[in-house]
Amino acid sequence: MEYVLAAEGLSKRYGKVQALTDLSVKIPQGKIVALLGPNGSGKSTLLKLFAGLSHPTAGKAIVLGRQAGAETKGKVAYVPEFNHLYRWQTVEETVLFCGKFFADLDPDLAHKLLAELQLERDKKVGSLSKGMQARLKLALALARSASVLLLDEPFSGIDPQSRKKILTALVETYRPGQQTILLSTHQVLESESTFDQVLFLQDGRLILAGEADQLRQEHNCSIEDLFAQIY
Repeated sequence: MEYVLAAEGLSKRYGKVQALTDLSVKIPQGKIVALLGPNGSGKSTLLKLFAGLSHPTAGKAIVLGRQAGAETKGKVAYVPEFNHLYRWQTVEETVLFCGKFFADLDPDLAHKLLAELQLERDKKVGSLSKGMQARLKLALALARSASVLLLDEPFSGIDPQSRKKILTALVETYRPGQQTILLSTHQVLESESTFDQVLFLQDGRLILAGEADQLRQEHNCSIEDLFAQIY
């Protein structure tokens, strides 16, 4: 399949707030694509639509050739910015719990990632720091064989050590050419070396898109500097 994710005239309104407006874009297989923009630009909304957790007001969100919804959820690993895990469960119980929902979760890989991310399996989720909870959310997503990984601000509000460990785990686990990652982040400096493509959103509209290297050449600056110039 040429494109794994596609937005076709995609719009989303929440009451009086227009979160996305007539957005059209195609995301190819096997790439890491950065989704950049200020708060309120529509990044989280777009990820939720691709995750099948929200329905468009107009247009279509296409995942692996199908409209995003119940049929595509099992093929998408979505990591929200907020902590969605049960605080009363241990790390190990969380792995087992998620394994019951997602048949593609590899427990051996999950345990390997827990060790690499320095997560103790007997610790309660509620006792973990924000950085540790962020590591756990990513480990659960990376332990799945999902062909699409949607990450909403995985580095937000966490310590530099956790950001580094998360980025390292992401790079080491990523399957180039097979897995597509759509990554929303404000931490451009630390993560831009991983970008294959970049999408810039503003006020719910796509204002710039392209290959990361091509954008650097055309604008004679880094993606981080381009971000600063645009916004």
